[in-house]
Amino acid sequence: MSAPERIPPRSVTTAEVLARGELTVRGQIRDASNAVLHCSVSYEGQEVLCVYKPVRGERPLWDFPDGTLAQREVAAYEVSEATGWGLVPPTVLRDGPFGEGMCQLWIEGVPGSELLALVDAEEPEPGWKAIGFAEVGEGRTALLVHADDERLRRLAVLDAVINNADRKGGHLLPAEGGRLYGIDHGVTFNVENKLRTLLWGWAGEPLTGEAVDVLKGLKEALSGELATRLATLITPAELDATRARVDALLDSGKHPEPSGEWPAIPWPPV
Repeated sequence: MSAPERIPPRSVTTAEVLARGELTVRGQIRDASNAVLHCSVSYEGQEVLCVYKPVRGERPLWDFPDGTLAQREVAAYEVSEATGWGLVPPTVLRDGPFGEGMCQLWIEGVPGSELLALVDAEEPEPGWKAIGFAEVGEGRTALLVHADDERLRRLAVLDAVINNADRKGGHLLPAEGGRLYGIDHGVTFNVENKLRTLLWGWAGEPLTGEAVDVLKGLKEALSGELATRLATLITPAELDATRARVDALLDSGKHPEPSGEWPAIPWPPV
């Protein structure tokens, strides 16, 4: 009699671990405006660190419906995955010790990756893009710049699609292997134009060919499975507005510019 065929163990994805694993609170991140808990989550022999943001810990905002920030974080991850760029860490909506909330893979940032700088100059040096002038004290100003980095440029496109109202320097996480992640996407997908970001360096410039191809794929996805997933996370009007932003980017073929109707740079910027 032949030996029974051995079935290899099923590969468990990070998203499955986050969604189905046992969540254990390790501590609280104190400097966040909303409740942010540092946790571990274990499932089928795997354990990862994560951030858990319970809905009940969200601070009310005048321009976003109460209790919706966690869903918007997950929606941003879904759109990021649809682009193929993987700019947002795996993020799920799940129940936890303090109720339903967002659970996102913890990313350990790699120090020494200079993406933002203040320079005493009128124009940026090669390899840098100007954001604008900032007061640095005693009546002096300095030019705020960000790196002319293709990873940041992809993130600028993603932010334009999801209408990110809060892209600060502290939300940029360089990781191992040259990866760059963006985090904190709770104030996104508003119907009104609320794009506030430090990544204005390409404003008005033509989109890259890669970005145009990605946006075309995103346009198609927003009529299919991606739309179905987003419909459980944002409102129909917000989903329509997302489609409209993708269409506008494709029609113009350019990175958006500040509208003048809303502060262009978040405060504090870092």
